[in-house]
Amino acid sequence: MERFDLVIRGGTVATAADVVRCDVGVRGGRVAALGTDLPKGTREIDARELVVTPGGVDGHCHMDQPMPAPMKMADDFASGTLSAACGGTTTVIPFAAQVKGQSIAAAVEDYHRRADGRAYVDYAFHLIVTDPTEQVLRAELPRLIRSGYTSFKMYMTYDDLKLNDRQILDVLALARREGAMPMIHAENADCIAWLTDVLERAGHIAPRYHADSRPRVVEREATHRAISLAELVDVPLLIVHVSGAEAMEQIRWAQSRGLRVYGETCPQYLFLTEEQLAGEGYEGAKCVCSPPPRDKANQRAIWQGIASGVFQVFSSDHAPFGYEDPHGKKPGGKSVPFRYIPNGIPGIETRLPLLFSEGVGKGRIDLQTFVALTSTNPAKIYGLYPRKGTIAVGGDADFTLWDPQREVTITNSALHHNVDYTPYEGMRLKGWPKLTVSRGEIVFADGRADAARGRGQFLACALPQAAKAAD
Repeated sequence: MERFDLVIRGGTVATAADVVRCDVGVRGGRVAALGTDLPKGTREIDARELVVTPGGVDGHCHMDQPMPAPMKMADDFASGTLSAACGGTTTVIPFAAQVKGQSIAAAVEDYHRRADGRAYVDYAFHLIVTDPTEQVLRAELPRLIRSGYTSFKMYMTYDDLKLNDRQILDVLALARREGAMPMIHAENADCIAWLTDVLERAGHIAPRYHADSRPRVVEREATHRAISLAELVDVPLLIVHVSGAEAMEQIRWAQSRGLRVYGETCPQYLFLTEEQLAGEGYEGAKCVCSPPPRDKANQRAIWQGIASGVFQVFSSDHAPFGYEDPHGKKPGGKSVPFRYIPNGIPGIETRLPLLFSEGVGKGRIDLQTFVALTSTNPAKIYGLYPRKGTIAVGGDADFTLWDPQREVTITNSALHHNVDYTPYEGMRLKGWPKLTVSRGEIVFADGRADAARGRGQFLACALPQAAKAAD
């Protein structure tokens, strides 16, 4: 019998379906065997005190995404994917964003240039559709979908990104014809613009008022409308970064009626509140994201939605803007009114440890649910399963090995992104990645990155069977 390249020996192996103690044998970058007392490998890892999960799949993150001047993201594909690997994530899916008036194919070509030769772990691309012209709908999008770009995001807010309802229907109809997976950022743009103007006229421009400009009803209305549009067209839909109970209940209602509606939430809605936006001086800018964090009651509601299955995906929505950066939270080096603060929070490295510690470790969810939310379901929904998202013979040998007893205090100085802060500074967690393995190669071990820049591979996605993805 041909020797294994790597054997992970005696770990507690968790998938979305099972938790078993066994060995994992790796050959040629893929899982070759699962069992007990496997033959010795060229390299061996003693995992008897560790939990072995599939490598994380971060289905919603941003890195080196072109932005209007003077904004620029702090993480490119090198620093962003390195940070991902150090947090246990082995596959990332960031966004190739169409600029209004330009080709979406050109955006994909540009994004490949930004990624080529830089990534430490594997990656696929979502598309962002901002200008669904006849040419885009008739030719570009169908061709891209058939070439492995099988998911795309639409916005109902932000002037340079938003689509109106008619445009959303056009894109949803195309997704139905082609079998693609649409995602939507659900907030009512007109309500936000009106509230922002009202607040500014009253002199309320500090970061804390960002939350007042985007109250829960704004997200609830848009979520209901997005679901209704998808119901009209009869197409699956994933609502991204759901922040609170009211939007979540719209998703639960749709699911109870048999609609193919999926929900995603993020760490900021479990661990931050609107109180952080009211930090001293301009500090609240660090937590400006959309939708904004809510209150403690909504945190509890999101935990309940995670545990009860309303949410299928737990993503970072990593949006790396530095705090003291003139291209980030302080455009031009100055404090600015909340409407001009770049939206987003860094979190690609802390996503998995936060949920492992506070979800699995605190008994809110079990290991199988953790794996489903952070790896298996995004791999299924976005057309990467079973190559990614599970530990099964023939799949890529992507693993995160957890030390469930290790206690770590999060500090930005210990993280590997290029952002000058983390909103989770000082949080004490129990459970942390000890090793990250990508296609059979150790890329992170005992606090140290151990990988070659550019080893990450682009992944063309299959057409997702979205209706079955997380049923």
